[in-house]
Amino acid sequence: MSWPRSSALERNRVTGLGVRTLMRLKAIMALAIVVAINFAAWYLLNRPVAQRSWDGMIASVSATAYQADQSPHDKKYPSVEQLDHDIGLVSRIADGVRTYDALNGFEKIPSIAAKYGLTTVLAGAAVNGDKDGPNHDEMELSSLIDMWKHNKNVKGLIVGNEQILTNSMTADQLIAMMKRVREATRKRPVPVFTCDTSEPWFKHPELAAASDFICVHILPYHDSIPVDQAIDQIFKVRKMLADKYPGKPIILGEVGWPSEGPWNGGAEPSRVNQAAFIRSFLNRAREELLDESIQGIPGYNVIEAFDQPWKRADESTGGSWGLFDAQRNPKFQMSGSLVEIRNWNELCGYSSLLALPIMGWFLWRRRDINAGGLIFFPLLIQATASLLIWTWMQVNHASYDPGLRTVWYIMITMQVVLFGVILSDGLEITELLFRSSWRRLIKPRRGTAMAAGGPKVSIHVPCYNEPPHMVIETLDYLARLNYDNFEVLVIDNNTKDEAVWRPLEAHCATLGPRFRFFHLANWPGFKAGALNFALRESAPDTEIVAVIDSDYTVDPDWLSAMVPHFNNPKVGLVQSPQDYRDWRGDLFKTMCNWEYAGFFNIGMITRNERNAIIQHGTMTMMRRTALEQAGGWAEWCITEDADLGLTMFEQGWEALYAPDSFGRGFIPDSFSAYKTQRHRWAYGAVQIMKHHWRNFLPGSKVLTAGQRYHFVAGWVPWFADAAHLLFSAASVVWSLGMLTLPFMEWLGTTLWGASYETDHPIYFRVEHLIGERFGFPPMAFMIPTILAFSFKLIAGFWVYTVRIKCSPLQKVGAAIAGMALTHTVGRAIWQGVFTSGRPFVRTPKCANQPALMQGFIMARDEIIWLVLLVSVAIAVLWHFTPKNEEALLWSTAVFVQALPFAAALITSMCNALPMLFNRSPLHTEGAPSAAE
Repeated sequence: MSWPRSSALERNRVTGLGVRTLMRLKAIMALAIVVAINFAAWYLLNRPVAQRSWDGMIASVSATAYQADQSPHDKKYPSVEQLDHDIGLVSRIADGVRTYDALNGFEKIPSIAAKYGLTTVLAGAAVNGDKDGPNHDEMELSSLIDMWKHNKNVKGLIVGNEQILTNSMTADQLIAMMKRVREATRKRPVPVFTCDTSEPWFKHPELAAASDFICVHILPYHDSIPVDQAIDQIFKVRKMLADKYPGKPIILGEVGWPSEGPWNGGAEPSRVNQAAFIRSFLNRAREELLDESIQGIPGYNVIEAFDQPWKRADESTGGSWGLFDAQRNPKFQMSGSLVEIRNWNELCGYSSLLALPIMGWFLWRRRDINAGGLIFFPLLIQATASLLIWTWMQVNHASYDPGLRTVWYIMITMQVVLFGVILSDGLEITELLFRSSWRRLIKPRRGTAMAAGGPKVSIHVPCYNEPPHMVIETLDYLARLNYDNFEVLVIDNNTKDEAVWRPLEAHCATLGPRFRFFHLANWPGFKAGALNFALRESAPDTEIVAVIDSDYTVDPDWLSAMVPHFNNPKVGLVQSPQDYRDWRGDLFKTMCNWEYAGFFNIGMITRNERNAIIQHGTMTMMRRTALEQAGGWAEWCITEDADLGLTMFEQGWEALYAPDSFGRGFIPDSFSAYKTQRHRWAYGAVQIMKHHWRNFLPGSKVLTAGQRYHFVAGWVPWFADAAHLLFSAASVVWSLGMLTLPFMEWLGTTLWGASYETDHPIYFRVEHLIGERFGFPPMAFMIPTILAFSFKLIAGFWVYTVRIKCSPLQKVGAAIAGMALTHTVGRAIWQGVFTSGRPFVRTPKCANQPALMQGFIMARDEIIWLVLLVSVAIAVLWHFTPKNEEALLWSTAVFVQALPFAAALITSMCNALPMLFNRSPLHTEGAPSAAE
C-alpha cells in the first residue's frame, strides 16, 4: 500500500514539526541546565556564613577621609564638603572618630563631628621629624593644640602614629613633643599620648611612662594570624601589656581586618572575614567593657571608616581596611548572614543575561550537535560571561585610584578578546567532538584509476635552488600517476648554479613529453611569479591546475581520486592536506609533524563545513577558469596560496577539503627553518588582512558570515601571540616596578640616611610615584589568564586524543613545538602591521642539522625573554615571600608567560642534539603519519 501524495507530504510536514519540536525541547533543557549550573556556582562561591550580629554603635573609628582620587603624596586633600559628607556617614555607625593629621583641612573634623553629634574625637598630629619640611612638626602640634582649644569634643591628643615602628622618630623626640603639648593644655587637662604597635611599647618603658595612655595597634593580619584566632590574639597582647604596665590605662588604637589583598600566612583578606572580624571584636569588646570610656577616651578604635586607595603605595592591603569602600558604599551588614559578594544573585543574573543571546543563537541553530555539545559549549559561554562580570565587579568595587582604574578597564577589554579566543576554540572543539555528521567533508575513492578522457590536469612544480636528487624523486612519483591526461611543468626560478638545475632539465627529458622544464633567470615575483609563468605555459586544453612542492612524493591515485570532485561546476578548489615522510627517528621532526597535524586534521575539517578552508600551495587543485578569474597568483604577497584561496571565495567559488593524505614532503631540517616558515605564514596573513579588510566588515556581502568568522578566528590566535610579546614586556616592566620601590627605599636610606625623604624630595616623590603605580594587578586579571591557559592546554590534549592518532608523549611534543613558535608568530604579526612587504624566504630542505651552539643561537631571542621572565618571577616571589598570595599568583602568571620561550629552547635543543634526544620513545610511538 502506498500513501497518497498529499498524505505523504502531510506526514513529512508532521515529522519535520516533530523533529523541530524535539530539538527545541533539547535546547530549552540544555539552557536550563547551564543556567542552573551557573546559579549553583555563584551560590557555592558565596555561601552564607552564620556570624553573631552587632546591634550597637562603634566606640570610635579612624577617619582619614581621602577620596579615591586623592593622596597626601600628591598633596591632594579632601574639601570641607567632602569631609562633611564622610563624617556624616561615620556618625551613623560610631560615637567617636580618630584623626591623624592636624593640617590640610583635617583640623576642621572636630567641628564637623560636633555638628553630627559625635561626642568624642581623638585628634592626631602627623609629626615625622620635619620630613615634610622645616617647622612641619611645630605647625602640626600648634594646630593640634588649637583643635583642643576650640572643640570640646576633642577628648584626647595623639602625638605621632607608629613613629617608633617606622624608625622615623626616636622615643626621646616623642616624649619631648608630648611634654610640649601637655604644657600647652594645663589649663584644661586632656590626655596626651602616642600610638604604636606592641613591640615599641614593650621595648620602651620610658615612652609608656611619658604617655598618658598606652595606645596600641594590634592588627592580627600583619602577624599572619587566621581570622578565627585574631580576636583572641588581640586580647592576649593587651593582657601582656597590662601585665607589664600594671595600672596604666590601655586602649586599642587600631584594630581591623582588610577586605582584599594577598594572603599573609594563614590570614586571608576578604569581605566575609572582615565582617566576621569586626562583628566578633565588637561583641567581645562589649563583654570586656572596652566600649566604656576611660577619662573620656574609648577603649578601642576600629581602623578605618573608608577604603584609602593611596595607601596601596605603602602596602598591598593598605587601601582595603575601610568599613565603607572608596565610593562610600557599606561593605557588609552588621546583622544577618555574611556573604563575600552581597549582590551575587544580581551578578549571576547579569552573567546569564550576557550569555543568553549567544547561547540562544547556538542552541536554536545547531541541530547537528548532540546533547553533550548542547551543554558543553553553552556552559563555556556562561563561564566566560560569569568571569567577565566578576572581573568588572572586582575592578569597580576595589580601592584603586582613577588612573590605575583606567588601566584595568583597558585590561578588561583585552580580557574580552581573550575570552573570544577561548569561545572560538570551544566552538571548534564542540563541532569536532559533538557533531553528528559532516555536510561537506569529501571522501575520495582510493585505489581506482579514472576512466580515460578525464579533464586535462597541468601539475606545476616550482623550485628554487633545491637539491636535484630531491626534486628528481618528486618527478619520478608524478610519472607513476594512474591518470592518463596530465602534464608536469617544472619551473626553476633564479637558481644561479647550473649544477643544481641542469640535472632536473635532463631528467625531465627522460620522462617524456608530459614533463616540461623551464629555467627562469632573474625572474620577478618569487614563487608566485614562477607559478604565473607556469599558468601561461600550461597546455591550452588544461581544465585543472595542480601544484605540489618540489619535495613531495604523491600517491598514484591522487588525480584519479580528487579530480572527480570538480564535476560540481561551483567547485573552484580541491585541497588535500600537507603531510610528511621524514619524521620517524628524529625527535625534532616528530614534534613538528604532529604539530602540523593539528591544523590539517582539526582546523581544516571545521573550516570546510563553512566553505572557508585555507588554501596551501601544495597538494592543491584549482579549476583553471577560477584561477584566471582570480588574476593568478598574487606576487605582492609572500603567502600567495592563502591569498588565492580567499580571492576565490570572494568571487563566489566553493572549495572542498579531503583529509586523506595523497602526498608527503620534508619537514624543515632546523628549528631556524621551522621558525622561518611560520614567520612567512604569519606575516603573509597580515598582508592578506590589510589587502582584504573591507570584505571582513559586518554587513559585507562579498564573503559569507561563516567565511568571515573562520578567517578572523584563524588570525586572532596569531594576534594573541603578538599580544603575548606585549604582555611579556609589560610583565617584566611591571615586576621591575614592584621591585624598584623597596630598592629605592634601601638606596635612599643607605646614601642619605633616614632623613632622605626631607633632604631629597624629588627622589622621595619618584619613589612614591612608583609605589602608587606598581602594585600587584588584581587577581581578577591573573586568575582568568591562568584559567584560559589551562583550558587551552586541556582542550588541546582532549581534541588531539579524539582526532589525532598519536601517543600521549607525541601530544606533549606537538604542544611544545606549537608553543615554541609563539615569539616567531608574534614578531611576524608586529612586523606585518608596521611594514608593507618583506621578501619571500625559501624553507630549506635536506640541509645539515645544526650543532649545539647553533641550537642556542636559533633560540637566542626566546632565551633572552625566558631569562628575563623567569628572573623577575623568582625575584618577586623571593622578595614578597611565597606566603603572599598575590605574589604567588603573579609569579605563576609570569611563569606561564615564559613557557613558550622555554618551549622554543627545548625544541631547538631537540633539533641541535639529535644523538641525545632521539633516544626518546616519543618519535617512534603512534600512527605512521600525521594525516593517515
